[in-house]
Amino acid sequence: MAANHRIARVVGAVNIGSVRVSALIAVITEEGEVQVLGSGYRASQGVNRGYVVDHEQATHAVRDALERAEKMAGTSVDSVWIGCSGAGLASEIRPVEIGIGGRRVEEEDIEALLVAAHDNLEPDGRTVLHAQPACYFLDGAHGVANPRGLHADRLGVDVHVMLADGAPVRNVRQAVQSAHLEVDDVVASPLATGYACLTEEERDLGVALVELGGEVTNVSVFAGGMLVGLTAIERGGEDITDAIASGLSIRRQQAERLKCVAGSAIASPTDHREMIEVAPPSQESATQRGAVQQVPRAELIGVITGELDLLMSDVAKALDAMGFSGGSPGSSARQVVVTGGGAELAGIADYAQGVLGVPVRIGKPVALKGLPEAHSAPGFSTLVGLALYAANDPIDIRDVSARFTRTMSYGPLDGVMRIWTAMREYF
Repeated sequence: MAANHRIARVVGAVNIGSVRVSALIAVITEEGEVQVLGSGYRASQGVNRGYVVDHEQATHAVRDALERAEKMAGTSVDSVWIGCSGAGLASEIRPVEIGIGGRRVEEEDIEALLVAAHDNLEPDGRTVLHAQPACYFLDGAHGVANPRGLHADRLGVDVHVMLADGAPVRNVRQAVQSAHLEVDDVVASPLATGYACLTEEERDLGVALVELGGEVTNVSVFAGGMLVGLTAIERGGEDITDAIASGLSIRRQQAERLKCVAGSAIASPTDHREMIEVAPPSQESATQRGAVQQVPRAELIGVITGELDLLMSDVAKALDAMGFSGGSPGSSARQVVVTGGGAELAGIADYAQGVLGVPVRIGKPVALKGLPEAHSAPGFSTLVGLALYAANDPIDIRDVSARFTRTMSYGPLDGVMRIWTAMREYF
């Protein structure tokens, strides 16, 4: 690294998926540049649909993946940022508004707002992963980037809150801590993935992000620079693999290989004439049935598209429920970005575009210096996003209680309102 790019800190990231556990070590310079030192992954164990179901196996997978990254990096880390795709993720936008009597918005208003929001943050029975500002509004006028110094009768803000079930999040933390690592923070996978795959302009104008994971598909909507809606679907690429294995009577391992090598989301006229070899699931059946059989590629494509029809139907319903019908409310954007391991299936963008009726592109992680080409695929978007999230280190309402001192006394509405103003400005 050049002498004028001095290292500010070293960060570690671990993404615990249902199919693979991946890890990354990077340095962040004083200028905010992220450079990857090492990365690694291994097959996931002890995780099902994003939930840790076997503590020992999950811990072993985390430790193994991180050791591979540390070996490549030539250094070690004591703490990591964790990606979370299960745990019942949910997203809320909480609008708050107060009257300020037509006076100017001052710094003290911002400070009190942040502190009050922190005090009133915890929902009943759920854990808050993130609480970040979405946008301000003054006297009903939205889209205010910085309300400080402006006059208004009423001041408002929309706070984006990312929620998760408490016990699953604690299980993820425990699996990492048992690998002798501290947890910097647990980051919702869609939020991290948005940093890796979406441009700042896309996040501002409005865009839908579909992360096709192994066993969970996260559908999220971004607008005004923030994640404003999220739906988790318990269906993913592994369901396609299982359908192939069942439909062709083969093992999962061969089904996955066929999906990657010969599979496609789009049928072609030659599929009925093109034959693919299918080995029997066991040696015993090979004796009974004779030689390796051949089946038309069209049969494989039919199984894949049958599963995709179910998945994309759920995606379309989720987007409609979040108000994204070819663009977010108040937005002229009409685009969907598909990422995750499932996005590596041939023809998936064209297929999704045909179903959803809007332009679709494949989201690959931004090219970071030092990131191996093999880890620049859509399946590693969340991992790269974790490093970018750590570098950006956005302000979170959960962390503001020690930042400001209570110097003024406000009513409950005044306090909640001021917290949002501060969040938006510092973000």
